[in-house]
Amino acid sequence: MKNVVLIGMPGAGKSTIGVLLAKSMLYSFVDTDLLIQREHSMSLCEIIEREGTQGFLKIENDIISKCDFSNSVIATGGSAVYGKDAMQKLKENGTVIYLELPVNELEKRLGNIQTRGVAMPNGNTIAELYKEREPLYKNYADITLNCENLTAEQCVDKCISFLK
Repeated sequence: MKNVVLIGMPGAGKSTIGVLLAKSMLYSFVDTDLLIQREHSMSLCEIIEREGTQGFLKIENDIISKCDFSNSVIATGGSAVYGKDAMQKLKENGTVIYLELPVNELEKRLGNIQTRGVAMPNGNTIAELYKEREPLYKNYADITLNCENLTAEQCVDKCISFLK
């Protein structure tokens, strides 16, 4: 069976929807941010502070591209789409679903983005990050799911219907 890979902006619901989707599909759940933190014994914020944004992106790409996943729902970090090797690996044996939300909804959900460990240059806004990343999400997505005005459970139901 193929994996299901969730991509999208921070705050789009990748981890929340991923856990519910994995339970519904009887799959394992993997959060790549947690894999990175475990391997480095640091929070994402600490890794970004120590390595810089580009250093973090390299770490993220390296860790994801080395992993072998099967029968898993994989919630990626929002910046995973910058890693060509990582995304190639994820697409090899997975269906990639872009959880799309409008930027104003993301801004409401995120609050203080500085505490989330988001790979973005200092001074950038959520809107600027969205504008930069959205074409990458759309490029890698096999399926785009607009999650606006949907509960996590409704998103899971839509994912399952798309995957059938």
